[in-house]
Amino acid sequence: MTDLPGRENDPNENPFAMFGSPEQVAAAMRQFADMLSASPDAGPVNWDMAKNIARHVVAAEGDPSVMEGERRQIVDSLNLADLWLNEVTTLPSGVVNPQAWSRSEWIEKTVPVWKQLCDPVAARMVETMGGTLGAAGLPPEAQAMAGPLMGMLKQMGGMMVGQQIGQALGTLAREVVGSSDIGLPLSDTAALLPGGIASFSAGLETPSEEIRLYLSLREAAHHRLFQHVPWLRAHLLGAVEEYARGITVDVSALEEKLQGLDLSNPERIQEVLGGGELLKPEETERQKAALVRLETALALVEGWVATVVDAAAEGKLPSAAALAETVRRRRATGGPAERTFATLVGLELRPRRLREAAALWKTLGDERGIDGRDAVWGHPDLMPTAGDLDDPESFVKGEAELDMSLFEEDGKRPDADGTDETGGRDGSGSSE
Repeated sequence: MTDLPGRENDPNENPFAMFGSPEQVAAAMRQFADMLSASPDAGPVNWDMAKNIARHVVAAEGDPSVMEGERRQIVDSLNLADLWLNEVTTLPSGVVNPQAWSRSEWIEKTVPVWKQLCDPVAARMVETMGGTLGAAGLPPEAQAMAGPLMGMLKQMGGMMVGQQIGQALGTLAREVVGSSDIGLPLSDTAALLPGGIASFSAGLETPSEEIRLYLSLREAAHHRLFQHVPWLRAHLLGAVEEYARGITVDVSALEEKLQGLDLSNPERIQEVLGGGELLKPEETERQKAALVRLETALALVEGWVATVVDAAAEGKLPSAAALAETVRRRRATGGPAERTFATLVGLELRPRRLREAAALWKTLGDERGIDGRDAVWGHPDLMPTAGDLDDPESFVKGEAELDMSLFEEDGKRPDADGTDETGGRDGSGSSE
């Protein structure tokens, strides 16, 4: 074989050159093997493929294993932060086995919850894609005879959506600093990522130990809520699922984008399917109520966390106020991670009313004390609504206790997510 320059892609010299570089061929073979190995009953998304792609995304920019020294620093920070929180909240500790994760470990540990969140929208996309791919250019009689082929085409659709989800999760994994950044209970374990902390710290003139402790306070505070407010997990995840049920797929836009698509090019598939423009929320009252409910719940979680973290850090972390503002800007403006989430479930996961919620929790604490403030988490019907964020004084000055016997009347009892038979705390159809 010749060593002349320019001949390395000559088909006479390398018969496989037409398929791209060896790395591209290997990637395509991996994806094809993943598709063939997927069980038809495994659900709409090939999650093994999604995890593999996500891991390749983070490995491409470096994802070193957590060193023992880094692990000790993070575990010690989480334990110390948890002790500080004992002074500012009545909710018990949620930090049982603190851990330090690599980005790949974050992907592996959080996939079960992502599966729960993404499958409803993914099922619609896969069903639509299978029909679109199968119907393209086929007369009706041929389509009727193509039953077995449709199963394979849906598997291809699942592969394509799996590639999209894998790219999105890989992008998220490069940006998160812990298990609770996005405000959802992605894991029962309190954990921070040394790589994520390093990225967060870039450009900040703050000692690394202060940054690590501040982020540990946020992580530990989230887990107090997620571990000890029994209805909160179902409330948050249920709000996302309720919203996702109202998402439809733009069939005409999908057909246009699928024409001539190279299935071996994951970047092109991500470009085609990403951005969220194929996902269209239904403008129904139920859909709007689900969105308000979710945004309000996220704001209340983030607002409470910000309030107790500020209180715990006071007098201990000189840069706490600056770090709090950095986190607020990061959450309020979003970034690639926020946008990729929009492609997964069809909405931007952002607590739009974070400042109002934080102000309400602080005022509530000033008025009722720490016990009275945290007692509001005791039942979803005690929680502030979106309207209460507009008028926090009325909520704070209102009844501090809820007469639970009211729910015994007429046999109406609140559901796990806080709604009763009429669909809301006041029968309005919303329990935000």
